[in-house]
Amino acid sequence: MKFIKYYLIVAISGLMVTSCSEDFLSPLPDTVVTVEQFFQTDEDVLAGIIGIYDALQGTSENVETNIGRANRGVQFEHLLTEHRTDNTRNATLEGSKSDFHRYVVDANNVESEDYYQSMYEVIFRANNILSYMNVANEANRAKYTAEAKFLRAYAYFKLVRLYSDVPLVTSVVGPTETNLLFTRVPAVQVYAQIEEDLLEAIDVLDNSFKSRASKAAAQGILAKVYLTQPNRNYTGAQTLCESIISSGNFGLVSNFRDVFYSEMNQEIIFTIRYATGVPFDSQGYSAEFTSTFRNGRDDGQNIVNANLISDFQDYGGNRTAVSYITWPSNNRSEVTKFLPDGTDLTVTPAYYGPSPQQAGNDYIALRYADVLLMHVEAILAGGAQTNSSNAITSFQKVRNRAGLTDPVTNITKNDLLVERRVEFAFENQRWFDLIRFGVADAVLSAHAIQMGYVYTSRALLLPIPAREINLSGGLLTQNPGY
Repeated sequence: MKFIKYYLIVAISGLMVTSCSEDFLSPLPDTVVTVEQFFQTDEDVLAGIIGIYDALQGTSENVETNIGRANRGVQFEHLLTEHRTDNTRNATLEGSKSDFHRYVVDANNVESEDYYQSMYEVIFRANNILSYMNVANEANRAKYTAEAKFLRAYAYFKLVRLYSDVPLVTSVVGPTETNLLFTRVPAVQVYAQIEEDLLEAIDVLDNSFKSRASKAAAQGILAKVYLTQPNRNYTGAQTLCESIISSGNFGLVSNFRDVFYSEMNQEIIFTIRYATGVPFDSQGYSAEFTSTFRNGRDDGQNIVNANLISDFQDYGGNRTAVSYITWPSNNRSEVTKFLPDGTDLTVTPAYYGPSPQQAGNDYIALRYADVLLMHVEAILAGGAQTNSSNAITSFQKVRNRAGLTDPVTNITKNDLLVERRVEFAFENQRWFDLIRFGVADAVLSAHAIQMGYVYTSRALLLPIPAREINLSGGLLTQNPGY
C-alpha cells in the first residue's frame, strides 16, 4: 500500500501540528474545523493512523522546495547518519548539507531542524490519534493503539540516539504547557517509554503488514533498543531476535539485489513506502545520490569514501556490485542500492528513468539480515569475540548470501562491525553501529585526520535546533559544545 499525502491535516490541525506552524512543538489551531467534527468513525481513526506513516514518509524537495512548508520525514536521514560516518560524504563543501560530513553542523542547520521536527510530527500525530481511540470500533482499538505507539516509539528511538535527552510528550498538550513541551528528560526515561510502547505493540500486533507496524517490526526495533540503551539487555535482545528467526515468517532473499528492487520481499520486516512519479508519494534521495550524471537538485550526496570501497573489496562479495558503481570518467563512486525506476547505467550519460526526482524506492527500516546480525551482537554481549554455534549460524547465513562461503569458526567484534558495514552501507545504519559498538570516537577521529576534517567528541550528538530553543524562551537546553 503506497500512502497518499496526509489529506487529514486541515481537519485535525487543531490539536496536531504541521511544519509550517509558527511553533512546531506547540500545536495551535489554524482552522475552524475541529478534531471532534472529523473523528467520528472507525474509518476516520484508521485514516489518522495512516497519516502517521505519511509523516515518516515526508515530502520530497522536488515537490515542495520550501523547507518551511513541508517536513522531509526520513528523506534527509542519510545526512544526519551516513554522512557523519566514514562511509560517505557530500560532493561539495557548500551549503548546510555539506556540514554533516565535515562535522561542522551547528544549531541553525536546517536539515537537522527539519528532521527533529519531522520526528515530533510523527509523535504528535500518534498522540492525537491515541486520544480518539474511543471512536474506533471496539474490535480495532487495541491494534490501532499498538500501531500508534509503535510509531511513537520508532520516532523517539531516532531522536534519543541523535540528540540524547529530548522532551517526552505522550499525550495531546496545549500551547501553554511549555514545561512538558520543552523540558528535556533523561535519555533513560525516553528509553523506558520506547520499551513500554514496543512491548504493547508486540503483545497486540501480528505480522500482517510490512509497510505498517507488525509484531516482528516491534520485536526487531526493541531488540535494537536493548542493544543501544545505557543499561544493555543482551539477553532480551537475543530472545527477541530468536523469536523472529524461529517464526518462519522471514528469510534472506537469495539475490542481494532483490532486497532493493523486488520490494516487499521476504526479507523486509518494516519499510516506508514511496511511489514513482506520484508527487506527494515519491522521494528525492535517489536522485540526490547521483553526481557524475546529475539528476538531483544538488551536486550529489552519499559519495562513497575510499575506505568503505576497500572494505567492500575485502568483505563485500556479491554485495559490492549492487551497492555502488565507480565511474571511470572521474573515478567517483556512487550509490546503486536505490536507483530510480527505469535506470540504465550502460549508456552514456547514464539514464535514471523517466522520473528520477520523483523516485519510488522504499526506505527499508528493518530487514531480516539486520535481525540475524543483531542476534550475533546479542550473543557477543559486549565481548571481544564469540565461537557460539548459534552466533556463527546467523553470521554465516548473511555471508553465504554474499557468496562468502568459507566456514566461520570465530567472530570478533570487529568482524561483526565490518560485516554490518558492507551489508547495510547507505541504509543509515553505520552511525548507530559505531555508537553502539563504542568505537565512534576512535573511528571518526581517524577518518577526520585522513580526510582533513576537524572532529571532536561533541559531534557524537547533534545540536538541539536553535529555533526550538528560541521558541521555548530558553527552557529547552543545548547539548554540550554547541
